[in-house]
Formats: sequence, structure tokens, C-alpha cells
Amino acid sequence: MNKPVADVAPAADLASLPTQQATLDRQHLLSTLQMAEFVSEGFLRFDQMVPADLCEALMAELRAGLYQTYETEGTDWDSVWPEPLAAGRIFRLPAVRGVIESLIGPHPRYDHHFPHLRTGPDNGHQGLHQDAEIDPRGSGFDIQISFFPHDIGPEHGGTLFLPGSHFRRVHNSELGRYQNVLGQVQTVCKAGTLVFWHTDLWHAGRANRTATERYMFKLRLNPMVRQYRLWNTDDLHDPVVRDQAAKILKRTQPWHGQQGRIEQMNRARLWREISGDQEFDTNMYWRRTDNAPQSQYTPVR
Repeated sequence: MNKPVADVAPAADLASLPTQQATLDRQHLLSTLQMAEFVSEGFLRFDQMVPADLCEALMAELRAGLYQTYETEGTDWDSVWPEPLAAGRIFRLPAVRGVIESLIGPHPRYDHHFPHLRTGPDNGHQGLHQDAEIDPRGSGFDIQISFFPHDIGPEHGGTLFLPGSHFRRVHNSELGRYQNVLGQVQTVCKAGTLVFWHTDLWHAGRANRTATERYMFKLRLNPMVRQYRLWNTDDLHDPVVRDQAAKILKRTQPWHGQQGRIEQMNRARLWREISGDQEFDTNMYWRRTDNAPQSQYTPVR
């Protein structure tokens, strides 16, 4: 078993951040197992999270052209899309805020958004790509949120994601030639579904083979605090939960092939960073590679 998680104080000064929004109830935050799922898969999906009336309101605003491709980049997220705009109401629902704050903390920074529209029928698949190819950070991550305001059937060409690909940083053009990868998942869902994903995750839009419009509203946010124990950690020390989380973090994807161990090490490294558990490991991979004793043995003569 791993050693108990040490209590380390977060580096962020939350008192210096804006206070426009009320404190979020911890019941809306992610659990430890959900965080482990995000670290392992690179995304979390919540079906029909947004009520139908808000979905319909956003669709009407999209068709009216209220959302351009970008607002002011770098703006405090709390000031973007004020009431009564549907997008602001959707992304500030307590359940939605809970996921956002669990992943990147309170009062994030607005990066950009894009109301993806694909009018069918068409046969053009977008190539797999990675939005964060120019991001050099060795730690920390942005999130993107894909919101589906209407039902998405298999023929609508919902966003395709490649689970577990968020640690594979590549150049966009290196991915574009791949159309199908073992283990990929295409979003087929009911209206009101959101997918929260690590911005390095490989993804692509698929062809809309219907005679109708297909929308996907994407939002990218940046953390403004250290990404350390931001979720509901009440269960973090529970031995059963810790064991289940370790199993989730050890899972491999069918496309990993012989490099599954490398991906397990990548997950363990991120888990150490966000949980503070510097002893967490998968099959001693990090303890072996970090093993460089400095003490010198002097034999007794």
C-alpha cells in the first residue's frame, strides 16, 4: 500500500482572487474516483447535465448569431456572458461549476470558445488533432468543455475522442492522417450533455451525414490557482477508494500496445502532482527510475 497522503499547503492565495460568485457546495465537486478517471482517460462525460430549457435557449442564441468565435482572450471568466445569456447560465450551473473548479479551481481565466457548426449532409471527417500542441508546460493543464445543446445521433458526427491520449504531445499535422484508432469513442448523446477534457486530448469532428445542423459549443478555460486537491477530497484517505483509484490509474488503452507502462507512469506523475501523494506509484515504475542512492557504503574490514 502507498503511504498516507501528506498534507501540503496549496501555493495559491485564494484571498487575492475575485469573489463575485458564492462559495460552491462541496457536494458539486468531483470525487476522488472521478478525478482518477479524468487523469486516466483525459475526459469526463456527464449526460443530460443541462436542463432542456437552457439547451433550447442557447440554440436560439446561436442561430441569432449572439456568440462570435472569441470574446476578449484572458478575461476573468466570471465576467464573460453575464445574465441573461444562456451560455453563462449553463456553464455556471452549480453542477457544471463543480466539475470546473475540481479540475482547474475557482475563478478561472477565459481562454476562448468556439460554436462549432456543421451543416449536412457532408462526407468530410476532420483529422485527429491536439489543440495544445504549442503548450510547453511540464505541469498543470487547461480544460476544454464540449457542450451538446441538441441530441447527437451516430449520423450527426459528434466529436470523437481518443481516451488516454492526453500525455502524447504531438504536432497537429502528425495526427491528421489518422482516421481511426483502436479504442476511440465518438460522442452520441442526448441534449444537455457535457464532456470536460484535458486540452491535450486527441480529438476530431466527424462528418454530419444528416440534412440538419449539428452544433457543438466548445469552451477553453485556464487555471489561476495551483491544481492541487481541488476536488472533494473527503474520501482521499479511504483505503478502499485509494485502492480503486490505483486500479483506474493502472488501466491501459487498446492503442497503447507495448507502451502501456509509459502511460501508467505519466498518470502516476500527474496524480502525485494534484494529490500531493509523492509516494504513489504503479508497480514501482517511478521508485525504480528515481532510485539513485547518495549514501556511500563502507565495508567493515
